[in-house]
Amino acid sequence: MENLDFDDTILEPGWEERIDFKTIEAAVQQIIIAIGEDPAREGLQKTPARVARMYAELFAGYRTDPVAVVNGAIFDVQYDEMVIVRDIEFYSLCEHHMLPFMGRAHVAYIPNGKVLGLSKIPRIVDMYARRMQVQERMTRQIADFLRDLLKPQGVAVVVEAMHLCSMMRGVKKHDARMTTSAMHGAFRANLATRQEFLDNISRGASPLSL
Repeated sequence: MENLDFDDTILEPGWEERIDFKTIEAAVQQIIIAIGEDPAREGLQKTPARVARMYAELFAGYRTDPVAVVNGAIFDVQYDEMVIVRDIEFYSLCEHHMLPFMGRAHVAYIPNGKVLGLSKIPRIVDMYARRMQVQERMTRQIADFLRDLLKPQGVAVVVEAMHLCSMMRGVKKHDARMTTSAMHGAFRANLATRQEFLDNISRGASPLSL
């Protein structure tokens, strides 16, 4: 198995057999040649292998086991006020150009007799971020997963991100930020509940920066 630089304890059994490292390396070598570089040059000799290992990490979300992510950390607690985890840093790859987009996710839910261990919410965000993504889909996937997992009174997710595909190329708008949201249950039905969440995540928020 390749020597990888990330924690693989939450990946599905046999995940390493589902990554074709050699094919990735060969494809990267062809790209190097196609752009007019020399893959035999000292600085590029190990680049295909590095890229293959990098992709195994960046796309680990395809092979993450949701059961291992949650790891039984669902607890019976009589609490029916809003739970918010804000400023969850994430990195993902845009599926249109395979360039990074990065930012913060803010996640809230109102329990219905069950709460989730604090560390699990950032892991759930990472599970969906570590795929080829569009921000709108990722936002919805996080909200849907928590809705189905906890059956809470409501779930809300807001994601703010910078997209290098619009900063490095194309329109080259360096200061543009994208915000997406997904609401279920009480957050969708009750304006006051939704506003309480939005007020909480905007309080003390710092601007995104590279």
